[in-house]
Amino acid sequence: MIDTLFPLGWQHYLGGGLLIGCGVALLWIGTGRMAGMSSVFSSTWSFVSRRPYFRQPRWLQSRAWRLQMALGLVLGAGLWWLLFGPQQPLATDVPAWRLALGGLFVGFGARMAGGCTSGHGICGLAALRPASLLAVLTFMGTGFVTAQALAAWGAR
Repeated sequence: MIDTLFPLGWQHYLGGGLLIGCGVALLWIGTGRMAGMSSVFSSTWSFVSRRPYFRQPRWLQSRAWRLQMALGLVLGAGLWWLLFGPQQPLATDVPAWRLALGGLFVGFGARMAGGCTSGHGICGLAALRPASLLAVLTFMGTGFVTAQALAAWGAR
């Protein structure tokens, strides 16, 4: 059964989860800051946008370290690629319009929830924040219902 759930093996998922957990814990212990990618997006816009939302002190004061975190993620993925090569094909049969629409829904949902799935699911739950528990239950429940509905309608 484990081979059908994880056809490429489970060890790299465990390793990745442990590394993410350690990174988040180190960020919290070292700086008292919580990680989350939607806040990286918002703080990065503060470099170029004059809109009041992006000019808030929380974005202006945190944009340097958030941009460094995002750069670290990209460089880490690049290093993994160089050391181990691609683990899976990089192609998808999903049309570009579906990917774009999905990205818009995810971005909109992250703004509505006050953070992204990684911020709420990894950092917020670890900090025992009730709002994060509600957000994660909403993300997961909506995902399960959507996946089942699409499967019932024959979508891949």
